[in-house]
Amino acid sequence: MDPVIIVGAGPVGLTLALALARQEVPSVVLDEGPGKDEPRPARTVVLPEDTAALMTRLSGAPLDELGARWTGWRSMRRRQMMREVLFDDATEPSPLHIAQHVLTNALRTAIADEPLVKVATDSRLDSVEQERSGVTAHTRGPRGTWWRGSYLVGCDGPRSTVRKLLDIRFPGRTAVERHAVAALRAELPWPGQALLHRTPPWRMSGPSAGEVTARPLPDGVWRLDWLLPPGKDLVTPELLVNRIRETLAGWTGGTTPPYDLLDTGVHTVHHRLARRWRVGRVFVAGDAAHLLGALGTHGLDEGLRDVDNLAWKLAPAWHHGPHEALLDSYQTERRTAVAARLRAADQVLPVLRGGRGLRGFVPGASRGHDALLTDGHLGHGALGAPGAYADSPLAPRQLEHEIPVDTPPGAPVTDVRVTAEDGTFVPLRSRLGRGALLVVLVAPGTGVWDRKHWVSAGIMPRLAAAVTALPHPAELLVAEAYPGAPAHTVLLVRPDGHLVTALNGVRPADLYAAAEATLGGKDKDRPEKERTKPERAGTERTGTERTGTERTGTERAGTERTATDRTETEADTRSGSPAR
Repeated sequence: MDPVIIVGAGPVGLTLALALARQEVPSVVLDEGPGKDEPRPARTVVLPEDTAALMTRLSGAPLDELGARWTGWRSMRRRQMMREVLFDDATEPSPLHIAQHVLTNALRTAIADEPLVKVATDSRLDSVEQERSGVTAHTRGPRGTWWRGSYLVGCDGPRSTVRKLLDIRFPGRTAVERHAVAALRAELPWPGQALLHRTPPWRMSGPSAGEVTARPLPDGVWRLDWLLPPGKDLVTPELLVNRIRETLAGWTGGTTPPYDLLDTGVHTVHHRLARRWRVGRVFVAGDAAHLLGALGTHGLDEGLRDVDNLAWKLAPAWHHGPHEALLDSYQTERRTAVAARLRAADQVLPVLRGGRGLRGFVPGASRGHDALLTDGHLGHGALGAPGAYADSPLAPRQLEHEIPVDTPPGAPVTDVRVTAEDGTFVPLRSRLGRGALLVVLVAPGTGVWDRKHWVSAGIMPRLAAAVTALPHPAELLVAEAYPGAPAHTVLLVRPDGHLVTALNGVRPADLYAAAEATLGGKDKDRPEKERTKPERAGTERTGTERTGTERTGTERAGTERTATDRTETEADTRSGSPAR
């Protein structure tokens, strides 16, 4: 089987390559650049706890040391404190704030040690051909090269060549918001805490929309964002320096403290959603599939969720042959989730940004607006919460013994401590992304006794037999507790950490039906029982054989075709319908 071709070597493409390698799927990453990223301290990302855990799991890097975990969040209006949130691991985990080039370099370092991933630098895609058995891609560069792959995933950004070659429309709205951005080293009065300051009480030079955000980074560095009013006013270096001095003086009592300016920029937010995310054996993900990020730093989070969703569905297709319902569910689940966030932003932001609006008529509306913005920044509510797949085509139907827990079906699971099959205590999230389903038994008291005392007692043997009989490899874990789950609840969790169902006890028939639905249901072209890793070992090719089939442009010159980039029309700029 040929490797998966990944177009684009940004954080989304590199994450997909590592996620596939974790499931023994080889890939070739086509990087149009030289393989290095320019340091840009003002270009940062904020990752919620579950996405940060995904990045740490795949990169193996100490991201908490490379980025910053905030100690708290403040929301202010003029001189009044509207809300303060203090972070702790138990009730309110802090998001991870990290420079994007630092994150990318950590992923590149992990890939350098991964034999199943090959990175081809200075390779710019210019054509894609696909047929029933695979995909062929051609790249320009120092030497024209043809690449043969089983699938191709375009992670090549907002100007995606893959999307254009497939003639996929990309409607939406341009310049929804603009932010002037600066990264600087300074001492501020609230070390370690992020700040959202609306309508600050000092006068600002130049155009201003009355909103400033400060987010700490390591080593005393801060990223500052100033929301700009609608329009195309030029943000000059002089204007930005004046804005920095005025803001720092306002926060520190009237005198501008010493600071070291590291980087500046203007961040323009667009809202767009691709019509299709899959065409045959070709997929798009990340900014190639959607553009969002009205709060300045959350656009990458959805791209990482894209590839986490796609990787575990490509893996069984690569190992055992395609299951169309499973592959189709990538577009259905992810496009629906991103569309919901875009709709929420289009509906809420005009109210929050629209001048007086409801504040002039409804007492207390300002406090509600600040709460909406704070929740969005912290990954909660309509603007920030991760998408759930409650209406997924993979959701099981009519399970007789299903019960509710605090996590709705289709939502990301809570990261509780579990006992693994070898008796070690590990976080639940650490077992994700291996391609296996997770079956979690809630059994109070199991953390007190050694595993050997209860592994063969009570309902465990019957549950172990049910897990062994599932139509896909699964790992049996035991948790002392799970939010909202009574004793002896059995949870079925997808490889990407979303809950499939919760059952009231060991119900082999329901468990099997739920697992089968999670894999896309029955498929006549698919074996009844997928082969396990030991069964595949005898037919598995070496890393050299599956890192890619590379042919020169001379060998394929007779079949090379030219792709014409088509101009995409902008459509549906109406609020709430970016993809209509």
